[in-house]
Amino acid sequence: MKPPDLMIYLNASVPTLVGNIQKRGREYEENIRLDYLKKLNEFYNRWIDQYKEGPLLVIDVDKNKFAENEEDLGKIISKIDSQLYGLF
Repeated sequence: MKPPDLMIYLNASVPTLVGNIQKRGREYEENIRLDYLKKLNEFYNRWIDQYKEGPLLVIDVDKNKFAENEEDLGKIISKIDSQLYGLF
């Protein structure tokens, strides 16, 4: 399988993940244990640190509130365009 043209990894702290889960209000997510979420987050962070299949863009979700802030979204779109097309 060919790797993606650009891997985008949304990196977030456990408190941010918990906040996002609470915002969504999905019943099946309500019982996720904090220790499980912490271990899963650590696993994904270790995995992305080893990612060498192609270009990688890591977005710090703790600092970039792109879902709520158009300016942050614009900055991320510019970074994606730059990675994919060499623009900006």
